[in-house]
Amino acid sequence: MPLPWMSRADRRRWKSARTVLDLGELMALWLEGEIASRPGYQPRFGPDEETAHLVPTLAALCRAGYVTTCSQPGFAGTGADGLWWEQRAAVELVVTDADLFHRLVDAAHAAGMVVRINDYRRDGGVQEQPVVVTTCDGEPVTAFGGRISRADMAIQWPSLDRGLYDQVAHGAYVSIVAPEYGTAGERLWVILDFLTGRRREEPGDPWARPAS
Repeated sequence: MPLPWMSRADRRRWKSARTVLDLGELMALWLEGEIASRPGYQPRFGPDEETAHLVPTLAALCRAGYVTTCSQPGFAGTGADGLWWEQRAAVELVVTDADLFHRLVDAAHAAGMVVRINDYRRDGGVQEQPVVVTTCDGEPVTAFGGRISRADMAIQWPSLDRGLYDQVAHGAYVSIVAPEYGTAGERLWVILDFLTGRRREEPGDPWARPAS
């Protein structure tokens, strides 16, 4: 049974991060199983099994300056409870660099994804409403996006260096959601792989330029 607290070694690693790139590298290592715990998540537990195939995509995003905070694959089927569950592929990321932010949002819109932005920069930003991403027998269960309160922000990023916390607490939180439920929405991860350069040459490459 995993202990219900983060190890001292892991706590020191997260506390030592000073930049968003440092934070992204640590998050990538947690996704890959190299670190046992991450801030704001059950200690000594890794990503859910359903997201195992997303790890390479999510880790690449983290190392590119987009720190992922939550994700789920597309799914439609009968759950263990015998009820009909549907999920949209979705990911939430915190972005602090303006150029990276615009590149992400432009790519998502160009691919027909649903985008929700919640911006906490000091000069004020857009606060969009959440979008339902999971239903059970047609009833909404979970959503991505929506305003994060100060209390919830602190719960999401405990144990960070004060300067780094200030950066992520005043970043832009972007939720990218496939418009369709089920596995068809898994195309979201292909789009994100092209964004980070993890995929470069493939039929249907959304980054390919028309032949001259």
